[in-house]
Amino acid sequence: MIVTVVNIFVKPENIAQFIEATTENHQNSIQEKGNLRFDVLQRRDNPSAFTLYEAYESDEAAAAHKTTAHYLKWRKTVEPWMAKPREGIAHNVLAPLDKSLWNR
Repeated sequence: MIVTVVNIFVKPENIAQFIEATTENHQNSIQEKGNLRFDVLQRRDNPSAFTLYEAYESDEAAAAHKTTAHYLKWRKTVEPWMAKPREGIAHNVLAPLDKSLWNR
């Protein structure tokens, strides 16, 4: 299993639009084969800062996500709203390893 944590800083004037576009991306992403979680988080202390927590069964499933129409649309749409380039950091999952414990 692989988890990617994506840190995103959005221009203040684009926060509402970013949330709308990212929620649409979330709704499609959780339908993907191999997706275990796709959480969208907004920092309490900085409403312009977001974290995406993306969990996939395999490297292949995570890579397939980046080829979907909804991801490509999201990336093109939100790119101009970012205050700086997004940063995605891949992690190996240590626990839980049992997929049945990954609740959506």
